[in-house]
Formats: sequence, C-alpha cells, structure tokens
Amino acid sequence: MILDRFRIDDTVAIVTGAGRGLGAAIAVAFAEAGADVVISARSEDQLDEVAARVREVGRRAHVVAADLADPDAAASLAETAVSTFGRLDTVVNNVGGALPRPLMDTKPKHLTAAFDFNVTNAHALVLAAVPRILETADGGSIINITSAVGRLPGRAFAAYGTAKAALAHYTRIASLDLNPRIRVNGIAPGSILTSALDIVAADDGMRSAVESATPLRRLGDPEDIAAAALYLASPAGAYVTGKVLEVDGGLIAPNLEMPIPDL
Repeated sequence: MILDRFRIDDTVAIVTGAGRGLGAAIAVAFAEAGADVVISARSEDQLDEVAARVREVGRRAHVVAADLADPDAAASLAETAVSTFGRLDTVVNNVGGALPRPLMDTKPKHLTAAFDFNVTNAHALVLAAVPRILETADGGSIINITSAVGRLPGRAFAAYGTAKAALAHYTRIASLDLNPRIRVNGIAPGSILTSALDIVAADDGMRSAVESATPLRRLGDPEDIAAAALYLASPAGAYVTGKVLEVDGGLIAPNLEMPIPDL
C-alpha cells in the first residue's frame, strides 16, 4: 500500500519551535504517522498543549522548554532525544525568524542576529544530531524550514530573507556532505495562517489582497507544511535530498508588500 510509505512508526523526531504554528502541526502530524517527538520552544505551557495532542494519538512526547537562540540549547536536544527515547531519526529545524525592517534601518547587528537564529543554531543541532542518528538509527532525515522570502525579494526582509536564503543553500550543501545515510531537505512556506499572520487574517481587506496575489487564492494552513514535512521524513521521500520544497500556493512574487516608501 502506497500509504504505508508515509508511516514513520516507532521513529523519534526533534521539532524545534514546536509550541505553536508550523512546529506544532509538524509534531502532531509525525505522531499521527507513528513517531515519538521531542518538542522544544520557549513557552512550556504551549508545549504542554502540543504534547497532550501527541499523547491523544497514542505516541510519546518529551517537552523541552528552552531558548533556542542559544546554540548549546539547540544542540542539547539530540542527546535528550536519545536519552529519553533511545534513538533519533529526524530533525526539523523550524525555529527562526527576524522582524521586518527597512533596509536603511537594518543594522549589521540585525543581520548577524538573523543569521545566528536561523542558520547557526540549525547547524549546531545538525552537528549534535548526525552522530546520534548514525549510532541509533543508521540513517535519517533533516528538514530545515526556510521561507518564500528567501527566494522572492521583498522590501523590509533584508535580514530575514537573507538568513532564510542562507539556510536554503546550507540545506543543499549539507545534503552532499551527509549523503547517502542522512537526507537533508528544506521547506519554503509561503503565507501560512499562523500567529505571524494574525494582523492579515483579522483584516478582511488585507487578507483579500494577499489571497488575490496568491495563485491558489488562499492562505496556507499549517497542515500544508506538516504534510510536506511528513513526506520528507518518511520512506515516501526516500529518494529526495538536497531539495527545498516550495509550499507557497504557487508564488512567483511576494504577496504581502510592506509599506516601505521609495527613497
């Protein structure tokens, strides 16, 4: 049965930024497909809610409340997964972000912070996870969550877009170094209905404009990204590595323009 290839029974995954939004949806999807999960974010209350959803489908969840802006905190998740569940198969580097700013207000420190949060910390977890994946599972999957603005230029995204573009290319490079035993892929979401788009979702005019500028004429759902992550983590995606899936409603240009005036 082809659907069996989407099962990840009795595997173990780490999902960062899993307290809400994309990370929460990915963690629950993995559990529904048979995996146990280590979930991490800053808010323990949010993580506990996600863990309860994981347990409702009969899988185990281990909560790690931590500031994942710290590379050491991110890296420690690999050992936590093995000490808690005995193995590690999949890592989802979902935590990240940076505030939009006009280019001329983006200081070098903003670029540095965005790169560290989105790329350096992902690399720290990869470095820690790879030996544990090889020791306990013999092979596995790493999935990096990038962004459509890492591919499509938009005003005010100098820091965030540049960092996500770097993470996408890091994904391609890492896949070569880790072949053939560990597959490394990315997902580049478009405009997804998470808390980051609360303002858009609450304003009918703004939401309509964003949807009209999206070829599929709707905002994405976190489960759209979770489904892509499950494909990449499962045997269904066993012949895919070094790729960034664009799960963005068909965008060929940004669908949300920041109100930045011309010079």
